[in-house]
Amino acid sequence: MDLNLVKKLINLVEKHDIQELEVQEGELKVRITKSKVQEFMPGAIQFSPPQKPETAPVLEERKETTNLAPIKAPMVGTFYRAPAPDAPPYVGVGDTVTPGKVVCIIEAMKVMNEIESEISGKIVKVLVENEKPVEFGQELFLVEAI
Repeated sequence: MDLNLVKKLINLVEKHDIQELEVQEGELKVRITKSKVQEFMPGAIQFSPPQKPETAPVLEERKETTNLAPIKAPMVGTFYRAPAPDAPPYVGVGDTVTPGKVVCIIEAMKVMNEIESEISGKIVKVLVENEKPVEFGQELFLVEAI
């Protein structure tokens, strides 16, 4: 994979506000991410510019009105609730999640990205239909703190 292609991928991530992009060519694997810093993988390029913080008034308003927190899409793509069409969903209403638990898959550019919960609690609502497109930052699930 040449350096010009990697530069083009980085520009694509920046231009379209994609949170994470992973491309594999042979044994070389490139992962570009804007969110959290990933473990270093041989042959990987890490890219983590500063995040745009959510405004404090919005967070305070949500806390005052409800104890529900969203799990949001970290990238643009297609939302899948299960690892395969005939498999059960990763999580459903009433299931408990903890940080690191896979809750769904978002397919972006033919790459299946497992999306993990960053919060603990109980799933109270699934906000996106299976196999539907999602946008960056779109709420996927509502989680009640326990």
